[in-house]
Amino acid sequence: MSISTPQAANTERRELPAPGRWSIDPTHSRIQFAARHMMISRVRGHFSSFFGTVEIAPEPTQSSVEAVIQAASIDTGDKTRDSHVRSADFLDVQEYPEIRFLSTAVRPSGDSWEVDGDLTVKNVVRPVTLRVDYTGTATDPWGGTRAGFEATTVINREDFGVTWNQVLEAGELMVGKEIKVELDIEAVLENPSAAGNKP
Repeated sequence: MSISTPQAANTERRELPAPGRWSIDPTHSRIQFAARHMMISRVRGHFSSFFGTVEIAPEPTQSSVEAVIQAASIDTGDKTRDSHVRSADFLDVQEYPEIRFLSTAVRPSGDSWEVDGDLTVKNVVRPVTLRVDYTGTATDPWGGTRAGFEATTVINREDFGVTWNQVLEAGELMVGKEIKVELDIEAVLENPSAAGNKP
């Protein structure tokens, strides 16, 4: 596997991969999160089923991102807890099977990028901002072109109607409101020859 940045778009020190449509490879990507438990530790988990695209435009700020997560694929490492999170107390996956993200703006920020977008959870839409780093481009053994991205954000679950909680004896809450989200994304260029012909 060779590491390269073929025809990468460059805005000052902030590079992006070649213009074109890049499909997220779920086998080599991870969508994970962490929430406070009893305010003294963190419970971590991830979603195992998702898909999406990254559209890199010749003008980088015109790029876009779209992703869909299957809510029922949540995995925190405990079957009883996962069943509770899938229930109407939390994500209500029977009624709202998908979590969606659709970008609305892309802009440079220092050496990184910020991607604004609309996040939909339980049919509630709220704006969020992802801080995104492009980690490079590689050619896989079959000649495909792959790009890597890392992204983070923090959301308040109560903004999306996910409000279940339990007050402990000392007055603390069982589950924290803030959710830290971390994305490790590997995407595959759908049509390399077309991307190479773009101006």
